[in-house]
Amino acid sequence: MEIKGWVMTGAFIAALAVTTGANLLTPSRDYSETENRYLQQMPAFTSDNLFSGRFTKDFDTYASDQFWNRDGWVGMKTLSQLALLQKDNGRVYFGKDNTLFEKTTAFSPSRVDANCEAVAEFLSRVKDLSPDTRSRVMLVPTAAAIDRDKLPLLAPVADEGAVIDRMKSAAGDALIDPTGLLLQHKEEGLYYRTDHHWTTAGAYYGYTAFAGGMGFAPAPKESFQIQTVTDQFYGTLYSKANLHTIPPDRIETYTPTPAVSSAVSWQETTGQGTASALDSLYDASYLEQKDKYAYFLGGNHPLTRINTDTKNGRTLLLLKDSYANALVPFLTAHYEHLVLVDLRYYKQSIAPLFDEGIDDLLILYNVSGFAEEKTVAAGLPVALPAE
Repeated sequence: MEIKGWVMTGAFIAALAVTTGANLLTPSRDYSETENRYLQQMPAFTSDNLFSGRFTKDFDTYASDQFWNRDGWVGMKTLSQLALLQKDNGRVYFGKDNTLFEKTTAFSPSRVDANCEAVAEFLSRVKDLSPDTRSRVMLVPTAAAIDRDKLPLLAPVADEGAVIDRMKSAAGDALIDPTGLLLQHKEEGLYYRTDHHWTTAGAYYGYTAFAGGMGFAPAPKESFQIQTVTDQFYGTLYSKANLHTIPPDRIETYTPTPAVSSAVSWQETTGQGTASALDSLYDASYLEQKDKYAYFLGGNHPLTRINTDTKNGRTLLLLKDSYANALVPFLTAHYEHLVLVDLRYYKQSIAPLFDEGIDDLLILYNVSGFAEEKTVAAGLPVALPAE
């Protein structure tokens, strides 16, 4: 027993020494591509940080974030949770067919009400100012609402249909609900398995719903050239799952026939001018990075302007979240100018944009993001410029 005890003690000390040495020899990382976030750095040791407790708290986070082979250990933890038949890891559900779902169990009724009422009031002001402007709002259900059969058994999810119904009662006929169309085509892979966005196929049916709501015919799916630009996409849900056995997604583009030329520019976060960005709707450099969904439009920006060679003089103002990024390429065949505003980052009033002559207005969010977003009610203007 004594020999066995000494062996166990020696093994423990050896393991501790190896781990400590590995931690000391492993350089600190600024960013984790696997988790898609910045990591805690060594906190400054000051008397204020020490006595306030901030140093101890930040050091604990630093030790965890910079731990040797952190990604591997987190992945092993996830595998152990699956082995114990857990259906989630606290952040995502592990669904069928290697499908991950955001774990959202309830929305704030007060925030949903505030956002829906803000949108309805804004659409009413637009109608009073410019009766000829066609204004619509589209709330896109997430995979949890469309691919419910892939969720773990009895997994609780938020009621996205109730949010859409609430918007219907507030906005009336201005609401475009793509739910039925998405359900009809759900077997076509409308959502990424490792990411919270819809795929380009899903965005196509969103475009079809938008066209129907606006009263024009969408281009048939057969008229597009479909191309896979990467088959190595690991999205935000994969970053939260840390389950390395899940295969990657692929990202596709739909190119219309004939093709539409587009030039994209965006306004920087500071609001101090614009920067030319792309001579197309895609930024291929992101295909070599973790955030491959930013391939569409070069990611999210406060204000994005798109000029196309669709010479019809029509302008669309699109207030949106990132779901719109994959849908915008379908709209370029119908508008000469598109003005995209992301209220999460645009800190100026959008009222002056109406001086540019807006023909159509679309507010597009995914249901979950809309239900939880604070900038909707805060970012929509209370007044618009008079004609």
